[in-house]
Formats: sequence, C-alpha cells, structure tokens
Amino acid sequence: MHLYNAWLPPPVAEATKKEKESFSRVVSSLKDLYRPDDPDSVYSTLKSISVIDLFIKAKSDISLEDVHSVVEIGLELFHKSQNKLYAQVRWGNIVVRLLNKYRKKLSLKVQWRPLYDTIIHTHFTRNTGPEGWRLRQRHFETVTSLVRSCRRFFPAGSASEIWSEFRSLLENPWHNATFEGAGFVRLFLPTNADNQDFFSDNWIRECMELWDSIPNCQFWNCQWTAVMARVVKNYKFINWGCFIPTLFTRFLNMFEVPVASGGGSYPFSVDVPRNTRFLFSNKTVTPAKAIAKSVVYLLKPGSVAQEHFEKLVNLLEQYYHPSNGGRWTYSLERFLFYLVITFQKRLQHEQQKTDNDSHAELYLGKLERTAFVNVLLRLIDRGQYSKNEHLSETVAAATSILSYVEPSLVLPFLASRFHMALETMTATHQLKTAVMSVAFAGRSLFFTSLSSGSVKPVDLGGGDDTFIDLLMISLSNALLGMDANDPPKTLATMQLIGSIFSNMAMLDDNMDELSFMPMIRFSEWLDEFFCRLFSLLLHLEPSSVLNEGLHSSATSGTFLVEDGPYYYCMLEILLGRLSKQLYNQALKKISKFVRTNILPGAIAEVGLLCCACVHSNPEETVVHLVEPILSSVLSSLNGTPVTGFGGRGILDPSVSTKAKPTLSPALETAIDFQLKILSVAISYGGSALLQYKDQFKEVIFSAFDSPSWKVNGAGDHLLRSLLGSLVLYYPMDQYKSTFNHPAAAALEEWISAKDYFDRALKAPKWHVPSDEEVQFANELLILHFQSAFDDLLKICQTKIHSDPGNEKEHLKVTLLRIDSCLQGVLSCLPDFRPPSRNGTIGDSSYPSFLIAGATGSSVGSTQLREKAAEVIHTACKYLLEEKSDDSILLILVIRIMDALGNYGSLEYDEWSNHRQAWKLESAAIIEPPINFIVSSHSKGKRRLAGKSLLKIMKRWPSLISKCVLSLSENLRKPNSPDHAVLGSCAVLSTQTVLKHLTTDSKAFASFLLAILLSSHHESMKAQKAINELFVKYNIYFAGVSKSIFRAVDNPADTPDFADLVSQIGSMSFDSTGLHWRYNLMANRVLLLLAMACRNDSNFSPKILRETAGHFLKNLKSQLPQTRILAISALNTLLKDSPYKMSVDDQPLFSGNSQDNTKSSLEGALREIFQEEGFFSETLNSLSHVHIITDTDSASSRGNHGNSSFQSLADKSITRFYFDFSASWPRTPSWISLLGSDTFYSNFARIFKRLIQECGMPVLLALKSPLEEFANAKERSKQCVAAEAFAGVLHSDVNGLLEEWDSWMMVQLQNIILAQSVESIPEWAACIRYAVTGKGKHGTRVPLLRQQILNCLLTPLPPTVTTTVVAKRYAFISAALIELSPQQMPVPEIQLHNKLLDELLGNMCHSSAQVREAIGVTLSVLCSNIRLHVSSSQDRSNERGKTDINNQLKEENWVQLLIERASEVVVNIQNSGLSDVLDTSTDINSKNGYQNGDSQDDVKWMETLFHFIISTLKSGRSSYLLDVIVGLLYPVISLQETSNKDLSTLAKAAFELLKWRIVLEPHLEKAVSVILSSANDPNWRTRSATLTYLRTFMFRHTFILSKEDKQKIWKTVEKLLQDSQVEVREHAAAVLAGLMKGGDEDFARDFRDRAYVEANSIQRRRRTRNVNSGHSVASVHGVVLALAASVLSVPYDMPSWLPDHVTLLARFGGEPSPVRSTVTKAVAEFRRTHADTWNVQKDSFTEEQLEVLADTSSSSSYFA
Repeated sequence: MHLYNAWLPPPVAEATKKEKESFSRVVSSLKDLYRPDDPDSVYSTLKSISVIDLFIKAKSDISLEDVHSVVEIGLELFHKSQNKLYAQVRWGNIVVRLLNKYRKKLSLKVQWRPLYDTIIHTHFTRNTGPEGWRLRQRHFETVTSLVRSCRRFFPAGSASEIWSEFRSLLENPWHNATFEGAGFVRLFLPTNADNQDFFSDNWIRECMELWDSIPNCQFWNCQWTAVMARVVKNYKFINWGCFIPTLFTRFLNMFEVPVASGGGSYPFSVDVPRNTRFLFSNKTVTPAKAIAKSVVYLLKPGSVAQEHFEKLVNLLEQYYHPSNGGRWTYSLERFLFYLVITFQKRLQHEQQKTDNDSHAELYLGKLERTAFVNVLLRLIDRGQYSKNEHLSETVAAATSILSYVEPSLVLPFLASRFHMALETMTATHQLKTAVMSVAFAGRSLFFTSLSSGSVKPVDLGGGDDTFIDLLMISLSNALLGMDANDPPKTLATMQLIGSIFSNMAMLDDNMDELSFMPMIRFSEWLDEFFCRLFSLLLHLEPSSVLNEGLHSSATSGTFLVEDGPYYYCMLEILLGRLSKQLYNQALKKISKFVRTNILPGAIAEVGLLCCACVHSNPEETVVHLVEPILSSVLSSLNGTPVTGFGGRGILDPSVSTKAKPTLSPALETAIDFQLKILSVAISYGGSALLQYKDQFKEVIFSAFDSPSWKVNGAGDHLLRSLLGSLVLYYPMDQYKSTFNHPAAAALEEWISAKDYFDRALKAPKWHVPSDEEVQFANELLILHFQSAFDDLLKICQTKIHSDPGNEKEHLKVTLLRIDSCLQGVLSCLPDFRPPSRNGTIGDSSYPSFLIAGATGSSVGSTQLREKAAEVIHTACKYLLEEKSDDSILLILVIRIMDALGNYGSLEYDEWSNHRQAWKLESAAIIEPPINFIVSSHSKGKRRLAGKSLLKIMKRWPSLISKCVLSLSENLRKPNSPDHAVLGSCAVLSTQTVLKHLTTDSKAFASFLLAILLSSHHESMKAQKAINELFVKYNIYFAGVSKSIFRAVDNPADTPDFADLVSQIGSMSFDSTGLHWRYNLMANRVLLLLAMACRNDSNFSPKILRETAGHFLKNLKSQLPQTRILAISALNTLLKDSPYKMSVDDQPLFSGNSQDNTKSSLEGALREIFQEEGFFSETLNSLSHVHIITDTDSASSRGNHGNSSFQSLADKSITRFYFDFSASWPRTPSWISLLGSDTFYSNFARIFKRLIQECGMPVLLALKSPLEEFANAKERSKQCVAAEAFAGVLHSDVNGLLEEWDSWMMVQLQNIILAQSVESIPEWAACIRYAVTGKGKHGTRVPLLRQQILNCLLTPLPPTVTTTVVAKRYAFISAALIELSPQQMPVPEIQLHNKLLDELLGNMCHSSAQVREAIGVTLSVLCSNIRLHVSSSQDRSNERGKTDINNQLKEENWVQLLIERASEVVVNIQNSGLSDVLDTSTDINSKNGYQNGDSQDDVKWMETLFHFIISTLKSGRSSYLLDVIVGLLYPVISLQETSNKDLSTLAKAAFELLKWRIVLEPHLEKAVSVILSSANDPNWRTRSATLTYLRTFMFRHTFILSKEDKQKIWKTVEKLLQDSQVEVREHAAAVLAGLMKGGDEDFARDFRDRAYVEANSIQRRRRTRNVNSGHSVASVHGVVLALAASVLSVPYDMPSWLPDHVTLLARFGGEPSPVRSTVTKAVAEFRRTHADTWNVQKDSFTEEQLEVLADTSSSSSYFA
C-alpha cells in the first residue's frame, strides 16, 4: 500500500483496502463493453477511462494482472480505432500513464510497426479526415508519447528493422524527408536489453558520418544527440574512446555562445519545415539534457571523458558569470541542472546494484566522483550570483544535491561563499542567494557535523564545529534578514529557519548533545525572533487595496502569504518543535501581541500565526489565545444596533423601516479584524473548542445580526471555519518529530514516500470528529441552514418587507448564512441519491466502482440537501423576476446551487488551488431545472453560472441535449438580447457540449443551423462570440458518429442527414445574400459534413459529388475567404487519379479494370468546367488572393501566402492542416536570389488534381486562359498562371507529352525569354514545383522533368539582356535543388557535366547579378555531383553509368578552382599595390591591358565568393569541405582591399566560415593554411588570421592534435613581437583566450616564460642602463604577454596572479604604446575583480598593493 494511502484518516484508510477488487470489477466491465467485432464499441469503452484515471491518481493498490490486461485492451483498442482520433487520444493517454507508472513491473511485447502506421496514416498522408487541428495535434502528442513508453517493450530485432526502414530516408541530406527520418529514428529506436546486438562501433561510426552531413542545424543536432545519449547510457560494451573528441566538439558547438567578438547564434542555420519542427518537437534550442546525459554516462574509471569534460567546462564557465548573460544562459542553466540530476541518478543506481552487477568495474569510484564535483563547483561558483533567477536557483539546488555526494568539497566552498556574502557591502543581492544555498544544504551540514559515522569535521579543515558555527552565524544573521522592505531576503530567511528546524528532533531542555546552542541562548534567540517578527508584521504594506464585497477572502495577504509558503511553514515547524517550556514562552508573547494590536493590513499573517499555535497545541492555546479574542469581540458587539436578520428570533418588519442603523468605521474594522483572525486561528481547533460552544453561537448570531455587511462577511468566515474544524479530518501534531535518526540522535530521520514497505511507522494522528463535535455541528446547521431556508421561503412567498432595500439586505444575509454552512461542511452533508434510470440500476452497478475518500464525518441528511434544492429553486425564480440586476444576490444563489448540485466540487476547487489535498468522491445528482443562466448580466456572474452549469452537465449527461436545444434557440431568435447570446456561446463552446454533439443528431443539427442562422445579431460583441464559438468547434471537430448517418430510427422531429447537408449547401452560395463570414461558415460546415460521411457508403458518393461541384464553382466566388476555403476543400475532395500514368508508364486502366476507372466525381465536375469562360473567370478571381506587397518577407513562404487580409480566426476556418507533412517545397529554401515568392503550392495542387481526376478535357479548357494570363502585365495574374502551369507540368497524365510538344515547351521558352523581372520568383517556384520528385522521398522522376531541364539548358540567343541570363541561371538552380543526386539517371548526369563546363567558362561575366547566379548554381551543381559520386561508390555500378561516373570522379574542376584562386589572389593584391603606388597620369597601353585583366580577376573572385557563401549557407558544405579549405586563404586575405564589393563578399564568407567545424581528414590542411597566412607579408592578412584563429581554436579544441596546437601557440607568440602594433595587440587578445581554453600545460609554460623575460628587462632598467638595446616592439611584446596572462583569469585569484599584475604595473612608466597597454590591463583587472576584492586583496603584500595604487589613478579604491 502506498504511504499516502496508509497515512489517510483511519476511517478512510480502512475503506481503501477494498479498492483492489473494485478495480478488478472496472476491468471486467471494460471487457464486457468491448466487442472486437464491432469497431464502434470503442466509444462505449471511453467512459471507463476516467475511472481508471482516478485509480492511478489515487495511488490505489491494484493488482498487476489487471494493469496488464488494461494495457493490452488499451493497445488493441488503439490500433482498432484507426480514423477515430478522439478515441485514440483518450486510450493512448491512459495507456501511457499506466506504462510509465508500472513500466518496471510489466513484461509485455509491443510491435512498433502498427504505431508507425498510425502516425503515417494520420499525419503524413493527404487522405486525412475532417478532424480539427487541435485534435490532430493532441493525437500526435499522444502517439509519440505512446511510442516513447512502448519503446522499452519492443521485441528483439526491432532496432535493425527500424534502422533499415528509416536509413533510406537519410540518403539525401538536402531533402526534408531526412529531417523526418532523423525524427523517426530518435522516436522509435529502442535501446532496451533485447536489442543490444544491433548496436556496434561501426553503427556509431555510421551515425557520426550522417550527423556530419548537415552542419549548423539545431533540429538535426537535437535528434542525433538524443539518440547518442540513450545509447551511451544503456550499452556499456561500446568502445567510446575514439568517438569522444568528435562528440565533445559537437557538444561544445551546440551551445551557441559568442566567441571572441562573434555573434551568439548560427548566422544561417538550415531551415527545417515548420511542421517537422512542430511534430518532432525539440523543446529547447540546445539539447542540454541529452548532452548532460551523455557526459555523465561516458565517465568511467580511466576514461578520457573526464578530462574532455573539464575542458568543456573551462570553455563554457565564463558564460555563467553574471556579467556574461544572454540568450545562451537558459541552455547553460539547463545543462548544469541535468548534469547534477543525471549524476545523482547514476550514483543512486550504482549504489543499489553494487553486489551483483557484471559492470561493477565501470562504476564511479571516489576519485571520479570528486573530479566530477570539482568541475561542477566551477560552474556553481560562476553562476551563484547570476542575475538570471532560474540560474541562481538551479545553483542552490545543485549545491544541495552535491553536498550529500561530496560534503568535504562542497561544504567548505559553501561556508566561504556565505562569509564572503556577509562581508560584501556593495552587492546585497548576494546575501539572499547565499542564505538560500545554506537553507538548501542545511541537512547535509548537520549530518556532516553530528553523525557518528561520517567524516570527522577535522578532516575538512577547520575545527570540530566549523559547520555548526556556520549554522549559528546564519541563524543569528537570519534575524537581521527579516525586513518589510526587502521581500526576497525575508522569504529566503524564513526558508532558512524552516530548513534548520525541520532537521532537529526536538528543542528540549536537555539539549546537551546538540552542542550548537545552549538552552539559555536559545530562549534569547526565540525572544529576539518574535520581536523581529512582530515589528515585521507591524510594518507590512498590504499588497492591494482590500476589495470589499463578497470576494474579499479572509486573507488578502501581503508578500509573506502571496509569494510562497515559507512564512506559515516556518511558524508551524518552529512552534511544533519547541519544548513545553519554550512553547509557553512563545505563546505568552504571541497572545499579548494579538490582544494589543489591530492590523487590518495583515489579517492573514496574524491569523496564520495564531493558527500555527493552535495546531501545535490546541488545549493550551484555546485558553490563552482564542478565549480572550472571543470575549473581546462579544463585548465589542454588545450594545451595537441589530437588524434581526441573523436568525435569532422573530423579525418585526415595522422596526426596520426607521433610519438605517450603522457602526462606526473604527469599531467595524476592529470587529472585522478580530473575527477574521479568529476564523483563521480555529481551523484546527477540534474538540478543544467545545468548551466555548455558547460563546461561539452567540458571536455568530451577533455577527449576522449586525447592520454592517463587512461584519456579516466576517461572521460567514467564522461559521465556515468552525464547522470545518468540527467535522473535517485533518492531521494533529503534524510537526512533532516522529523518530530520531540512527546516526545522529539530535536529528530527525526523514522518510521517503517511495521506500515505504509496511515498516512499522507511526502514522500521523488525525482529528476524527467525536460525537459531541458532530452534535454541535448539527445544532449549528439547524440554526443557520434550516432556519435560513425557512426565512428565505417566507421572504419569497409572502413578501414580508415593504421596503425593497430592507428586503435586499435580509435576502443577502439569509443567503450568506446558507452559503456559509454549505462551504463549511463541504461534502460531509450527504449527497442526493441517484434516481435509478429505467428503474433497474439502483442497486447493482453504481456502487461497484469504489474509490475511498471522505472529507470528514457525515452531518445532516440527504433530505436536508433535497429540501434546500427545492427552496433555492423557488428563490431563484423570484430573484430573476424581482432582482435580476443585483449581482451580489445572484452570485450567492449561483454559489449555493453549485454547492448543492455539484457534490464534492467545493473540495475540488480548494484542492486544485493547493490548499488541502484530500481525496474526492463523486456520485450523481437530482436534476435541478436550469433557469439561472440566460438572463444574468454581468460578466463575472455569467462566468460563474456557466462553470456551475457545466459541472452539473458533466455529472448528469441527459441534461446536455435539452440545454443545447434551448441555448441554440437563443442564437436563432431574432430578438434575443445580447447577454443571452453571449451566455449561450460561452456554454456551447465548452468541450463537454462539443463532445456530446458528435453523437446526438438532434442537438447536432440544431447547433449547426443555429450558428448559421444567427447573422441578424447587430452587436459586435455577439458576432465576436459566435465567431469564436465556430472557430472552437472547428479546432476540436472530432468527426460525426455513425448514429447520425443512420436516419432510420431517428424520431420524427430530427432532420435527415442528407437533408441537413442540402439545407446547408443552399445557404452557402453567394447569391443568398448572407454576410460573407456566414457564407464562409456555411461552406466550412458543408465540407466538414462531406468529409465526415466519406466512409459511409450509403449516400457518400452523391454528397461528395455535389460538394465537389459546389466548391469548384466557388473558385470563382466573389468572396475572397470563400475562395481560399474552396481551394482547401478541393485539395481534400479530389482523391482518385484515374488518368495518372502508373509507375511503368502504363495508363492505370489497362486491361479488365475498365469499368471502375471513371472517378465518381468526374461527371459532376466536367459539366462545370466546360462552361464557357469558366477557367478565365476562375483564374481571375484567384489572382485577387495574391496580395503583392513591397515588404513581402520570406517568412510567409510556404504558408498560404501573405494573406494579410485574413484574421487569425478566418485562417483557422479556411485553412486545413492537411498539407501538414507533405507541404511543398520538400527541400530547404535558401537561395536568396529567388526572392520571396507568392507561389501557393496548394493552388498548383488543385490544378494538378483536377487534371488527374478528369483527364485531358481540363487541359484543353485551361490552355487559352493560361496563355493569356502568362503574358499579362499584372504580377498577380502571372502568379496564378505560374501556379496553374506548375500543376499542369507535374500532373503526369496520359497525353501530357504530346501537349508538351504542341504548346507547353514554347510557353516555357517564352517565359524564360520574357523581359519582365518582378514575377521571376513565382516562375522559378513554378519550375521547381514541376521538377519536384514524386513519392515520399522525392525519388520518383516526374514525366516531364528531363524535357523541362533540356529546355532550360538550351543556350540563349546572343542578343538577350543580362536580366534574362541571370533569370535562366536562377531557374536552373531552382530546378537542380529538387533533383535527388544519389539516384540520378544517365541523362541528368550528362546534363550536370555539360552545365559544369558552361558555368566555369562564365565566371568572369560582366554583370554582378549574373555572377551571383552563377556562384549559387555552381554550388548546387558541385554538391550534387559530389553526393552522387559518394553514393554511387556504395552501389554496384550499372553499365552505361560507369564511364560518366569516372569522368565525374576525376574532378578536374576542384583543381581548377583552387589553383586559379591562388593565382588570382596574388594578382589582385599586386594590382591593389600598383594602384596605390602608380598615381602618375600617363598610363600606357600595357597598364591598361593589365587593369582589364585584373578586372577579370576581381570578377572571377567575386563569383568564387558567391560559391563559397552559398555552399556554407545551404548546408551543403559537408560534401565540399576540401574545396572550402582549399579556398581559406583568399577569404582571409581579401578582407581589406581597395575593391569594396569584393571585400564585402569576403567578409560575409568569413563570418560563415567561423561557424564551420572542419573534421579530419581536412583539418591538417586547414591548420597549414592558417599557419602560412599568419606569416603573410601583408599585416592585414596576419590580423585577419588571428581573428579566425580565436573561433577556430574554440571550435576545434577537442580534435586538434597536440603538435598542431603547439605550432599554433608558437605562431601566435611570435606575432607578439610583430612590427605592426595592431597585430601585436590582437595576438595578446588571442593568447588570453587560448589560455582560458583549457590547455593548462601550454598556458603554464607561456606564463612562466613571460614572467621571466619581463623580470629580466625590468632588472636591466633598474641598473640605469636605459637603452639596453631592446626595440619598442620587443618590450611591448613582453608586456603584452604579461597582460594576456593577467586577463586570462578574469574572476579568480590563482597564486601566480599577484606577482604578474604587480610586475605589469611596474611598466607603467614606459613610453606609449607600452604605457597604454599597462593602464588598460590594470583597469580591466580591477573591474573584473571588484566584486570579491575585499577577500582577494589578502593575496597581495603591502608593497604590491602600493605598486598597484601608483598605476591606478583613483588610489583610494585600493586603500
């Protein structure tokens, strides 16, 4: 039995034992409901889901066989109910919950294929049903989490099936299928014990290669990191050694942090389609969790992982520092968090398994643990005082967890930080964080000091009681921390006090063993504590103006109550742990304080203080605290005027007509304060209150009798609280310590809810009401519940009041009393008995599903509840007629009805607001007639009433149907008032109602027609509400159940489904004159109905025919929205493609299938589109949808255009989410040349579908309008023409080739040669669409692809303008992107070859625009060739391809590019020099010739830069890395030339290059290029090389060999002595970065050398030999080396630093530039060490401080 259940109140705990067999009954009833032969029986099983869910939530003890059978039935139902998304969502979720809870105990085998089929069928194909997108989204979330939960149950062999299934998707890295493939691999690949044979070193190697194929794409990185992390964790046998450097390189570069002065995010990341990102969501940008998991599980004794991890932290730690926050802080914070959590999990797992595990030698020993904790402490140190709240909290939590793992490291660190925070004067925010850290680690501090077995404190440095001292100091400082003006600090302080006392067993008189605070000291501390607390309470500012009226709760607290639970917890714990003597001391002080002060601003705080007292010792406190308040209230109320409404006696109506009596404000406030404090204080009083029974009765009467509403309200609180404390269950003695810890007697032992195995634990003591308490409660109910009802009936029936004001007051008080009683007893007043439906149910099945639970002992009776319901019904009618404008009365009535009707819901509200988590129980209810919702006015009331109505409907479903009919009437009636419409919409749009509509045909029809016929409402508000209701209906649309189609057995007044469809159809034409939005809604409903009935064979063909025809006509509708919807609709309805060529070029209907080939829709559609002028009208009306703006941004790509005239609501009606995964384009779009197009692929798809559905006649009808529009002047008409043409070209129907020869080819050539510029993007998209590969992987070649490519490659006539040339190249690059390189047929390969020669020959073209186009095309072309060659090596070469392949393999172009580039660079640099030198005027012909030549060189170079940029941008660089590395030198050296355009391009390429990781085998080459350009004669090149080096070293630090690093260090050091001062300073900055970067031995060696050299120079200077022959450059170099060493540790104070800084400061007297270097470096040192200077200055000697002060201008700072 779970601990939580064992510790319930005894009567309830006893009842929970029956839950086991009750669950078995649920399971057997579930088996009866499910009939495998009837697929619709799924719906009847849904009702048991919420019951099963309750058992899970209640942590019931249920048998595993039952769980097993529920899971099996659930999975079977899930697979059986394809197309019933709602049922799949519900069953999927419950199975996931069961699997996650019982995963380690169940033994199942689950097949992966059916799950995959479900995903594909529902989300990755186009034949989707009509379900709304919200439902689809939930469905996807459910299926994926189901896959995750079932992964561990996949049988052996699944892994290799899954890998071979998805491996083919990963072939072409530039197709979106790859992203899906990676997502699926991550989702499905199991890493359980059954599948371990699949994983091997070779498989990891293959994954690493695949991972490298797409650079700079976070989505891609996330998928692979997650896969790797799981493999690392679960399989110990893989040898990770050789992969670790590459893995860590990836990890480091996934944290997008700014290196040197670079940007903090990829300048151009690969574009993953929105829906793929949405489906395979990667929550954070950086997969911090997976990285942390990999790192922790890679650690093992003797592994290199630890040193790699240290290096990783070295590089990242600076970004944790408060002054370096930014976008990256979040992912770094998560990284730290998961490192600690995963580490803890791993240690825990290894501790439990040590005895019998074969892998024990891989477990972390003491050494590995300390190494790991030490590294984490560096991050903790940096992040402790972060300005980012999440980070500082994570740090505190991490400290706490690690302090249990390695107290000897963590606690001293914690102590020193705490002392430092106390000393610092400037940074006050540090104190809060430091206090929080001590609070979190309180327990381990105690343990380390007190437990007999642990490390002795002596070993930890410091005396015996270092840590006890720390606790002492923090406790005494805590008192200073309580400050009304500094909420965060106050709360942290309270957290600390709570933390310390929750560890102590008892604060007793003989606390000898707890040496840390003698008794006397402690009682002084307590006195001081209360003084501080009281002054805090006196100075509190109430957070809001106390709002009068009904809702001012007893407590409207200040920050102590609002901002967290610490205040009350601290008081409860402290008062619960005090010994008797100390408790009395505290009680005296508190009672004196409460009696003498009235603080209306701190009611809650003072109340809770009293409550904590009562809770820890009710008997004492009631006498000393409660009784005095009671009597003082009584005396205050005595003699105040009385209304007589309080239920005390007979009311004399004549009295109250006189002037209205009142209380003075001061008295009112005082009484209110005391009553409310009393009501909070007695919450846990229980039987101790019985001795003051009569006083309580008296006070409550007087309060309700008072003329002040405020006092009435306070009386209400008191009555509620009193009833509650008498009849409810609650724990007593909650904070008394139950048992002491075995290892340290003074501490309390804590237990965990998980490790509870019926140990003989003392269960807590509960307050179980005694008979006297129940009797007193019943008395109170008679006084205030029954008598109030009698009063109420009397007021309503006999109208005893002549004055309406008095009547209102009397009603208010009477209703308040009723409400108060109901809120007090909650569900202790027995519920209505369920009327037996059909007379049979009464006895058998209702009570069979039992979940135990009760809030308290039962009081009153069912009859009382029933009588109350009747009276309220009468009262409600009366109020709506007489007082319908009075909000307080109506709200009270609604609350009472809610409490009467919805048994248990009051606790639920309270419980869901986290006050007390009792269990809830539910049953049924008498139907109260619903008459209170429609005519209330104010918004708040409507919301309340709506909520209550909903709950009533959920519990009594037969109401829903009535309700829908009456509410939809409100929408249809022409004269319904506004508020009626708003109220109705609010209820109709709830999920409960929407779910019910799917099965109840009468309600369904009335709901739809009501919405569509409601266009007569004038007000904006009503229209908005109706609109929102409709959008919501769309989003949650879950289809229609079969019962609605079977119109046979329907009652006479229900419309037949077909009639309903035709009625709605008739409303949806333009001609009906409806408002456009209603027209749109009608169309949408029509579509939903048509799709819903698609699977029903009886009448679907007829309906589908009519609707398809209807939407085809709508394409030329006058209403833009309706047109857009028509497009979505046709995309879904046109499904058969009888005229499409099959794969082997045979028409599909060859042979005997002749009869059934005609599409069912063809006839209907044909007569429509053969009308005269149909297509030209259609194209014209569609062209209006294209809105061309100047600022058209790329963000609208692939959406349905920039439909700026659509509001969001309209979008969700017109747009279907069918094109979900198959949205076009299927390859990343990155070519900026193409501009942003307004090409809507779904328009193109309609034309394609129409042709496939109806064959050639469509083509013939389309031909002339198409030609006319393609030559039109307006861009919007050209857009439509491009879409239609693309659809035609891609349709692959019979007879298409003939048409191509007759007119399309000419048409395409005309487009290429046309002069117009603005529609290039659309035509490029059209060509791209036309050559897109078919099939999911885009590998099947469309019919006309070869013809289109040949047409594009035809040479242009020589006379055309450069725009046309550029346009042709843009078209070619658009087409090449869509080819699948790994499977190119021979003609395509030849075409690549031919094009390659043409491009290489044209690189010096005179027009910049053409050069860019050539560069882009070249990058696509070359990467295609490379990918083709690499994949054809894996395959056996077919004949015919081999010679072409060999030709490709020779790769002459690579040589050509690289060699030509190095020549051209030299030429450009020389000509640049000669331009500068040659200023004379007489340029002879030879020079002119040279200049022409150098112009060509510049142009060639520009094209090359375009090639490099687009290769890096497109994510295709992995296949061209050798070329890129070969071209590094030109990029670095041409940053600064006299030719501005060229330099701009070089800089752009340089920025992109900084982010590219170069792996072996190209790394060697890259290093040698860098080293040679660092020695370049041109100083600008040297400087640029240094810039590149900074990021290069950061990105590659794990994979560079030691020799390479050494060479780089040497080279940079040499540049410190460079002749150019800029280069020297730059080199120093690079060196400072390198020293941070983790190669400790290089850094140490360099520092020591720098110090020695500088020292020797300094000595020589002292010997007066000033000109000792050192050049300025060399002295400057030495000083810079020192400065670099100093700046490489910005925040710490290692032992060598004081000497270095001082020596550096001694050079302050040198001439410039040395002096400025010294001043800057010392100032920077001072700035970064300012926070901790107080402590760090102790590392310096007096003399050193003086030297520093001399260099510093503001000497006082260091004094």
